[in-house]
Amino acid sequence: MRSVLTACAAAAPAVGLFALMALPSDGKTAQAPDGDGRRKEIAAFNAKFLDAHWRMDTPAIIRMWAEDEVTARLKGWRMEKMELDFRGIEVSGDWASEWAFEHQVVQPPDRAKPAFDGRGKMLLVLHREADGSWRIKREMWNQGEKEGPK
Repeated sequence: MRSVLTACAAAAPAVGLFALMALPSDGKTAQAPDGDGRRKEIAAFNAKFLDAHWRMDTPAIIRMWAEDEVTARLKGWRMEKMELDFRGIEVSGDWASEWAFEHQVVQPPDRAKPAFDGRGKMLLVLHREADGSWRIKREMWNQGEKEGPK
């Protein structure tokens, strides 16, 4: 499944870029549909994840994480652009993984400093919580090369 979405704005922190942390699971899981149903749930999670970035809805972004410790390091940062191309959704029980090509431009609080303009690959590990929602448990990001002249 492939979904390419772009978000441009300047009103919320770039949670995904700076919150490279491992969060423990509470061990509680929800009853879930079969594998195909779960893949559809992950696709819906992806759409919700990007929509929250488009709207620069920080509270919605934070709710998608298993714990809300991710904002402490992001005060004052602003997302200016976000593109994700999700690939390779794999589901196993209440756990899922997926990866995406990503491009984001993030402005630091000190506007005199240059914006971070990064490309790379992002890996997400998701867990289906007791309430049935999918939450990010792990994230990994690898820096890619800047897009050159075509």
